[in-house]
Order: sequence, then C-alpha cells, then structure tokens
Amino acid sequence: MAKYLGQIIVIGTQVIGKAFARALKQEWAASQEASRRAGGGQKGSNRAATNSRTGITLEEAQEILNIDKLDPKLIKERYDHLFNINDKTKGGSLYLQSKVYMAKQRIDEELKQQEIFSKKKEPSSKEE
Repeated sequence: MAKYLGQIIVIGTQVIGKAFARALKQEWAASQEASRRAGGGQKGSNRAATNSRTGITLEEAQEILNIDKLDPKLIKERYDHLFNINDKTKGGSLYLQSKVYMAKQRIDEELKQQEIFSKKKEPSSKEE
C-alpha cells in the first residue's frame, strides 16, 4: 500500500512539474511575441509592460474611443462625450464608463512614452 502511495506521489509531482515548466515556456513566448508586436527593442518592451500594467492594449483603447491616430484634442473630445453619456445618473453603465476611463489612461500613457522617446532621440544642440 505504501509502495503504491509513493508511486502516486512521484508520478503526480512529475506531471505537475512538467505542466509548470510548459506554462512557464508559454508565458515567456507570449511575452516575447507581445514585445515583438509592440515594436521590439526597448520601445516594444515598454509598450508590453504598459499593456500589462493597465490591462488594456493601445489598439483596444483606440477602438473604445473610436480614434485612428493619437491626437490629444480628438482623444479629449471622444473621452468627454463617451464618459458623459455613460454616466449612471443619465441611465448609462458604470462598466462602460470605466472602460472609457481605462482607455483614456492607456492612451495617455502611450502619449507620455512617445514624448519621452522623442526627447531622447532629439539631438541636443544649443545655438547662441
């Protein structure tokens, strides 16, 4: 009886170990693919990290706000409109309102990263 119990424990441990290793490999591959799709390099890594942190991709955020390009004026207009029409006191949905808010936050993060990235690329030349 103890012999069979020991075999069950050993086999169970092997199965769980293999499943954990496979899940870890898949997560690593997914992370690398997300970084590659986001543009690769440091910029891609930053975008993938922001997607993970905010829980929404830039593409999803653009779809929610129905925008094609990252124009701050258009983003603000769409955000204000969608946020107001989804106000719970006006019969809207708190869920949809929170999605609109998350989309705006994600796009704001992207704009901030683009600004930082463009400042790093600009050569510092001082003319007198």
